[in-house]
Amino acid sequence: MTKVVLPELGEGIEKATVSYWYFKEGEKVNEKDDLVELTTDKATFNLPSPCSGMLSEIFFREGDEVNIGEVLAIIEESQENRLQR
Repeated sequence: MTKVVLPELGEGIEKATVSYWYFKEGEKVNEKDDLVELTTDKATFNLPSPCSGMLSEIFFREGDEVNIGEVLAIIEESQENRLQR
């Protein structure tokens, strides 16, 4: 299980708004796929998937505000991805 956490976005930025999820719960994602689009008061950016697997749970919906460090989603890593580590 891998937690997708909202990372530090820059000095003075404490939160972001979820604009768009590129995948739905239960869908397969690959490492580095664009997972979610986030907007701050300064910019819009895409957060990539940290690993390959299944997007098992999304904690924030489009339009929700997320604080830095909060868990956006959970990815259940694929068996082959775990074996490569």
